[in-house]
Amino acid sequence: MESELLKYEQELYQKGYNLIAGTDEAGRGPLVGPVVAAAVILPKNYKLEGLTDSKQLSEKKREKFFEIIKRDAISYGIGIVDAKTIDEINILEASRKAMNIALDNLTVVPEYILTDAMKLERENVLPIIHGDALSITIAAASVLAKVTRDHILYALDELYPMYGFKKHKGYPTKEHLENLRKYGVLEEYRKTYKPVKEILEEGKEDKIAQA
Repeated sequence: MESELLKYEQELYQKGYNLIAGTDEAGRGPLVGPVVAAAVILPKNYKLEGLTDSKQLSEKKREKFFEIIKRDAISYGIGIVDAKTIDEINILEASRKAMNIALDNLTVVPEYILTDAMKLERENVLPIIHGDALSITIAAASVLAKVTRDHILYALDELYPMYGFKKHKGYPTKEHLENLRKYGVLEEYRKTYKPVKEILEEGKEDKIAQA
């Protein structure tokens, strides 16, 4: 399994590319908070047993790998795009923007970039469908992005515990939608997302909680 995750990287090594960045984003679906992307350059032929797409990992495993990847990476960068910007440019463009910010935050310039199906206007970019499950470099980026976003939601949960952000991470669960309707739309919500938009259109703007 580990060798399969190095397939794309090893093909690039054979072509003379050694500094390969993987990038992925977390948080397209949630109603609240930013979309977060990470970019990471791992050492050549890097292996980390059990590492795969962050969605397939337990929270405990993600947190563990988060620290290991940050320690072992040649370089990593994080990109964060807030809800207001998501509303302005749409979630696809916001995800692309977050990836570009993450790549720009690398302290080492990559020779090649692998993305999780995202096209970027840069040289030497290979978008891979389901890349977070097929490339160890993208998988590592997916863990950094997911854990960073989760930590942002935990901080929001401390400010507004009644919404249950720690539990649902901002995704539109039944409980979340009930709390959203009950307590109102915070500044951190994505107001173009249908469930939030519907509440605002019902004339409940006066319920908007002030951050």
